[in-house]
Amino acid sequence: MTTEATTTDLHAFTETWLEWYRAQETRLADPHGFLAVTGLHWLDDRSQRFPDAPGAWHTGPEGVVVALDEGEELVVDGTPVRGEHHFGVIPERGGVNAVWGDAVIEVARRGGQDIVRPRHSDAPLRTAFTGTPAYAPDPRWAVTGRYIPFDAPRPTTVGAAVEGLEHVYDAPGRIEFELDGRQLSLTAFPGSGGGRLLVLFTDATSGVTTYAANRALSVEAPAADGTVVLDFNRASNLPCAYTDLATCPLPPAENRLPVAIEAGQKIPRERGGS
Repeated sequence: MTTEATTTDLHAFTETWLEWYRAQETRLADPHGFLAVTGLHWLDDRSQRFPDAPGAWHTGPEGVVVALDEGEELVVDGTPVRGEHHFGVIPERGGVNAVWGDAVIEVARRGGQDIVRPRHSDAPLRTAFTGTPAYAPDPRWAVTGRYIPFDAPRPTTVGAAVEGLEHVYDAPGRIEFELDGRQLSLTAFPGSGGGRLLVLFTDATSGVTTYAANRALSVEAPAADGTVVLDFNRASNLPCAYTDLATCPLPPAENRLPVAIEAGQKIPRERGGS
């Protein structure tokens, strides 16, 4: 391959990575994205009021209920609601976004518990956001691996960014790959549809140049022969890297890589990164 061709390929690789990076930042800084979260409120059978959301909230066997005061209104699935509103039973990792004026009130279930997590576009974390530091993209970190499905999905319990909370994922298989002459593997979780996979991991950069608790990598659906590409240039921070108001899962123990993955997003400036 000529030097000119190599330069052209690297330019195209970098441009594609920049598109991904900008999309990540846009989602994060959305007016009602994770940087806009102002509170993480855990519900139980007691009626509770919160300073950043309307009404009084509780949950029980029939799901989440809010009792709105006179003059208060939420818009749920495009429909204005007043008085008492029943959200019903919310599935694990599911949620409903209710609009309250310029804010969004997220009603969700995480780790078997119902939560209310308001999002206000004027939250200081969002308005002060200046972007996430990242390693320069390098094709050497786009590694070809092989996906090996388990005989049956394996229920895998992992910790969470919130102490005492646990998440359970049905891991469909693992990905084996080689990096710098070392044979490595990662347990994969279901991804965002279409056969995609999600890998949560730490490595030798975690807590040094990258966020200590976790990073995430989305993997396209495996080819017919099991081939996948692990492009660590796209290793991204989860919301807990920016805010304590997130319930992000931690990687399973076997996904703590003993190598330094000097690629992808670094420690956010909000956590002291540079």
